[in-house]
Amino acid sequence: MDLLSALQRLRGSLDRDLFPLAIGEAAGDRRALKELTGQLDDYLLPRLRAIDAPLLAVVGGSTGAGKSTLVNSLVGADVTEPGVLRPTTLVPTLVADPADRDWFMGQNVLPGLSRATGSGPGDLRIVTSGALGPGLALLDAPDIDSVVAANRELAAQLLAAADLWLFVTTAARYADEVPWSFLRTARERSTALSLVLDRVPPEAAEPVTRDLERLLAENGLAGTRLFTVPEAALPTEQARLPAGTVAPIGAWLAGLAADAAARSRVVRKTLSGALDSLATRVPALAGAVERQEAGFGTLREVVSGAYAGGMADFDEGMRDGSLLRGEVLARWQDFIGTGDLMRSLESRVGWLRDRIVGFFTGQAPEARLRDALETGVEALIRGSADAAAERALEGWSAAPGGAVLLDRLGAMEAARLGRAASDLGKRAETEVRGWQGYVLDLVREEGAERRTTARVASFGVNGAGLLLMLTVFASTGGLTGIEVGIAGGTTVLSQKLLEAIFGDQAVRILTLRAREDLRERVRRLMDEEAARFLAVLEPLEPPPGTATALRDAARTIRDHQTELPPDRTAVLRELHAETRAADGGRGTSPDGGS
Repeated sequence: MDLLSALQRLRGSLDRDLFPLAIGEAAGDRRALKELTGQLDDYLLPRLRAIDAPLLAVVGGSTGAGKSTLVNSLVGADVTEPGVLRPTTLVPTLVADPADRDWFMGQNVLPGLSRATGSGPGDLRIVTSGALGPGLALLDAPDIDSVVAANRELAAQLLAAADLWLFVTTAARYADEVPWSFLRTARERSTALSLVLDRVPPEAAEPVTRDLERLLAENGLAGTRLFTVPEAALPTEQARLPAGTVAPIGAWLAGLAADAAARSRVVRKTLSGALDSLATRVPALAGAVERQEAGFGTLREVVSGAYAGGMADFDEGMRDGSLLRGEVLARWQDFIGTGDLMRSLESRVGWLRDRIVGFFTGQAPEARLRDALETGVEALIRGSADAAAERALEGWSAAPGGAVLLDRLGAMEAARLGRAASDLGKRAETEVRGWQGYVLDLVREEGAERRTTARVASFGVNGAGLLLMLTVFASTGGLTGIEVGIAGGTTVLSQKLLEAIFGDQAVRILTLRAREDLRERVRRLMDEEAARFLAVLEPLEPPPGTATALRDAARTIRDHQTELPPDRTAVLRELHAETRAADGGRGTSPDGGS
């Protein structure tokens, strides 16, 4: 893998919002991600693909520093629009030699900005001028401290795409913090930098220049090329500076444009510095991604815990006898009544069996008991799922990043999420009926043995199956008073009758299998309910392994960082030298001279 491929792989890992949760310094992490993707798209990838392309010098600085006036004065034409209103530079203007126009009109540099010529619409206005010569372009950027946030962001984007910063400040504002934050960034990324100290009163030139040089040294920028432009009384805001005041800057830029080797050194310095900066910027992003992953993990754990609690609620509902209240109890009482059932159970099993057989095989409402049991189980499922959804929603509201996530969903969607899904009733009905069918299959399977066939036949498969369903809910915890005796009698009687049919060991096994099948069906329903919460997270969560991929990409880039494309101008010079040596000093220079 070469350097360009490594950068492309890194860019692919950044092609989404990696910081959707408001965790830690998420806003700063998003800015860092945007800056890095912007520099990859606007500078690193285009420059590596065409290292000998024209050099881009971005003229940046604070509001009112005189950037547009400086550009007009250097070009000797009114190519940008200076003025007293702020912000002045609404659309950045790029001034290029006619020979370089096609390069900058294409999507080679700053591909995300639409091009414009003249007064037409566009995000980047392209103007041609032969003042500087081919090989170098000037870009007048918006104010770095503009009152318009979009302008500040664009200014930072343009500076990140520059081969060279021509940074403009004034004698009155050179110590302001905002410019120095940008200058420190240039230092950290080894960006080629020159400074223009503008509007300097003659009497202040020496002390201000000396103090600015001191600040440059303190900020690790000692030796930065510094130009001083004296204060000049201009007749209008649109007037250009006297030619003599900007002549040193113009001469330096013209020399840079004419010297391919000098341009190459500038490009390689800035390119290498930008690549060096990835060694800290990319791992920092990887760490921020890991914080996001931990946040998503916490939100998933909240959901898992809430629905584990929902399952526990259902289990408790099976144990506490609450299903034997209400309609189920009423259907059972239709036959059994509320007498001294428990005291007479042992001596009257045969009599009760006969009564039960009549209940299930005659005109008694068998279907109503089955339906009542089905409705009770469905209600227990719904109540457990509602409680789980409410716990999950409350847990998200309290978890880092969860409250903002719910705000993004909106109040109505969050409210729907906080209760069981509207179709749970239908799904629960399907599962409960499936469970009832499974119980009947268990009874048929067990009744197929010769020793129990006749006894099962005396009750009927449906009758024995209903007794087994009632036995599943065999505990009476949670009931009081007469309900305990009635509900307890219901389940104990069911168990005794089943034992008379199948034997006590078989009943225990059948009851366990029936209970576990019901629990598994309810667990599936709870998983489906929990999936509603997880579906909110899945499209937002960074792909698995993103942090690792970022660190791997940073290491690969570092390993290949010295593999910059060759300087074709230097190669031509070497070939020319070899040719002259072979010809005994004769030959022509690369530009056609002798």
